[in-house]
Amino acid sequence: MLATSGAKVAVRIDDLDRGTTVLSGDDFVTLPVAGLGVVPLLIEVAARFEDGTLDPLEIIDRASFERVEVGGLWQHLKAPALPLSDIAVLAAAGGDTTAANALIERVGLPAVHARIDQLGLRRVALIDRFRDHRGPDDAPHVALGSAAEFAGLFAALVNSEAVSAGVSAQVAEWLSLNQDLSLVASATGLDPFAHFNDEHGLLFIDKTGRDAGIRAEAGVLAGPRAGVSYALIVCFDDLSISHRLRAHEAFRSLGIELMEYVF
Repeated sequence: MLATSGAKVAVRIDDLDRGTTVLSGDDFVTLPVAGLGVVPLLIEVAARFEDGTLDPLEIIDRASFERVEVGGLWQHLKAPALPLSDIAVLAAAGGDTTAANALIERVGLPAVHARIDQLGLRRVALIDRFRDHRGPDDAPHVALGSAAEFAGLFAALVNSEAVSAGVSAQVAEWLSLNQDLSLVASATGLDPFAHFNDEHGLLFIDKTGRDAGIRAEAGVLAGPRAGVSYALIVCFDDLSISHRLRAHEAFRSLGIELMEYVF
């Protein structure tokens, strides 16, 4: 229904145990993914923590880079400076654009590009920092990616294959704190503020991306019967609340299907 209304939809679901593709649709197409592009940035930061080239307790002053107000909590906090490890938590858990920009400023986009190449990703790119307004001289999007490669990246994280076991575990831990459970995760019944150890044996990590006319999510969902990595990207004309709700419903429908699959 979304595709017939002019939206661009890409989806990929892989069974983690069997290594097979459960569902794919235009999963090779490169589309804007907004904040989902923070995942390779977090991998680069975790890799530098592990090899010692970056100190997790290094203090970063918020005033040292351009202010951005499009999302997140740090802009509202009194603390003007935080350690890098806390900034990574804010970027992963709260979609904090100020925190993400701080990480980009500290490690540099070229380093993230090199890490993406090292991970073997050919259709994923973090191309700009977050901005309140994008002018003609700015990149049109923060990040691009394909559903296939983001589903594969999350599979690599839970299989301890993203750089190293330690880096994979650190990034998965950060992402397990994500509080945006309004899209695919809305079908899980998890508490958005406390879902690290679910009493019903549900393993879940994810990252969402949101921008005007863009909704994206990738993650891993595992239950007693199966585990899957997934990615869904929807680019649509955000002309009205009904257009937006139609896009959100696609994510919720996928979440229901995934829950039935893993349970």
